[in-house]
Amino acid sequence: MELITCMVYWALLGIASFLIGRILPKSWFHADHFPYKTFRWEKNGRIYNKLHIRKWQNHVPDMSKVFPHLMLEKKMTTNYLQDLPLMIQETCIAEFIHFILCFAGLYCLRLWPGIGGVIMTILYIVLGNIPYILIQRYNRPRLFKLLEKAAKTKPEREKEAAYGNVDINVQYRSGT
Repeated sequence: MELITCMVYWALLGIASFLIGRILPKSWFHADHFPYKTFRWEKNGRIYNKLHIRKWQNHVPDMSKVFPHLMLEKKMTTNYLQDLPLMIQETCIAEFIHFILCFAGLYCLRLWPGIGGVIMTILYIVLGNIPYILIQRYNRPRLFKLLEKAAKTKPEREKEAAYGNVDINVQYRSGT
């Protein structure tokens, strides 16, 4: 019975955190400030290569696929230069929500005292939230790098377009 109680609690936490993540003002989240700014020891996200995040990140459940009309799609479009700042903020919000869920999930220890509650809570935190935090911390520096690259190349593209050398609407594709 305690297992079901914990699962219902986590489901309610998931629904509430999803709604909170949608209504939180994006202006509260700044990827270049603590705690979202890349720490020196993260080596601009390269430290996460040791965890092979690139290989498994697309195999974990993704809310943008479950609720495509409510979440920003994680695909580059022709407007990616406009989308990147919002995508970067979304990584901050996702990291924040999963961090809060780690702590809120500890309440299950009270709902299910004993070893069963401890095991389920550890699984909830380790499998249900920490991977998502790691994914956000891995992707954010990569998105920043792509934004910087796009910002540098945009003036060059506009200059070339002014001279008729290139189509300004050419879609850039990221190799990352």
